[in-house]
Amino acid sequence: MKSERLAQIRENEKRSHIKIYSNEKLYKTESWLRKPIKTIQDLIPLFKEYTKLKVLDLGCGVGRNCIAIAREYKTIDCVIECVDILELAINKLYENAMEYGVSLNIHGIVNSIEDYVIKRDQYDLIIAVSALEHMDTKNSFVNKLIEIRDGICQHGIVCLVINSNVMENDKTTGKQMQAQFEINLPTEDIQSMLNEIFGEWAIMKFTVQEQQYDIPRQTGMSELKTSVVSFVARK
Repeated sequence: MKSERLAQIRENEKRSHIKIYSNEKLYKTESWLRKPIKTIQDLIPLFKEYTKLKVLDLGCGVGRNCIAIAREYKTIDCVIECVDILELAINKLYENAMEYGVSLNIHGIVNSIEDYVIKRDQYDLIIAVSALEHMDTKNSFVNKLIEIRDGICQHGIVCLVINSNVMENDKTTGKQMQAQFEINLPTEDIQSMLNEIFGEWAIMKFTVQEQQYDIPRQTGMSELKTSVVSFVARK
């Protein structure tokens, strides 16, 4: 049974994401929805020789990253499975897929990441951008990393962006709050897990970047400080 804290965190996440998804247009805004993350932009050209492409986007939201991939490869057999816990996100994803002419490439799935089972040896690319830290437990987090590893076919690529060492302060009072993330691991722990689980893979990117931004909460605006781990590797 989900804990009260988990339920509260997910309600806060739902509230903040619904606000953004309801008021911002994909690729037509000044928010983080204005374009895919740079790591994804850098990865997109790597599949240009493919005639068939299968992708999994965990925590897809309204399609910030997956629609960019689909637009680039819509002329080949490209299928992107897109998982998000929010039904609104998947509804908006389909609207955006239609707007950008990639409806045939996008398959939305309403589910939590911890409950979504990744099949083995299925994907040329699995991405999870600011998503895995929203799983229910650390054990689920580790198991999902193993599922991701096993779900990628030979020569496939994994792209993970994970928040760590998250600190949250009330924007008005400056008071430190408990970070509203299901999992808030030290950066070193995440790096160690990735090294162990993907140890035999060819590392293409492994960086840590400090970020700071504001996010709406039930009691008002919060300021988040986080060390963002970006990890890209080829099997």
